[in-house]
Amino acid sequence: MKIGGQIISSLEFPGIMSLVIFAAGCTLRCPYCHNPELIDGGDDIPLDEIFITIQESIEFIDGVTITGGEALTQPDDVLKVLKYCRKLDLKTKLDTNGSYPKRLKRSIKFLDYVALDVKAPFDKYKDIIGSDIGDSVNESMKICHKTPHIFLECRTTYVPFLMNADDIMRIAQKITCDAYTLQQFRNRVVLDEKLLDTPNPPRSELIEIANQILPVLGKVKIKTAEFGDETLNIFNTSNHDKRNFSH
Repeated sequence: MKIGGQIISSLEFPGIMSLVIFAAGCTLRCPYCHNPELIDGGDDIPLDEIFITIQESIEFIDGVTITGGEALTQPDDVLKVLKYCRKLDLKTKLDTNGSYPKRLKRSIKFLDYVALDVKAPFDKYKDIIGSDIGDSVNESMKICHKTPHIFLECRTTYVPFLMNADDIMRIAQKITCDAYTLQQFRNRVVLDEKLLDTPNPPRSELIEIANQILPVLGKVKIKTAEFGDETLNIFNTSNHDKRNFSH
């Protein structure tokens, strides 16, 4: 399996300490990609070595997160890792851009949590990220929503000048998920160097947008470098998100 590294973290899987596997490879070229080194990089690591790492971490973790890049560019290896985790009774989470709904469907029974990047309104993907995959992302979302045991988080990175508040509202009106996260764009690492001069949106702007979509979704999480995860609910209150992952 081609990967870009492995870490143990409490941040990637809400409420779960997990081993995080950074799968390499991605067919997209999102201009604001914060892991561009994984698009064509990574090291080939035998699955047996990955299994050993999982075993050696078992005393410290309750789950495994497979992120990227786009993990489903390596569907067979991902499936084998997920099946191995199931044998060890570990919770499993997949981060995906949703471009491979058929591959996602193969793996769904071995997953507990899916974090789906909804990068744009489904009909504006080509305009915002340069790849016309909106229909595939929509299909991936529906697959997760129809699977009773899956907790589905949809998330959008808000990038000024590439999108606006109206785009976020259009996303909110079309998604069906258990949680929605609006993430702060950070210009420190990007694929397109033109975005290095794009300012990071302030927390106040994300809160303003979140309040606009609250009547649609009921609850919105915002994620910023300054304050971490904060949840706004329909009563317009904000608090640091301490919710544990559970079904």
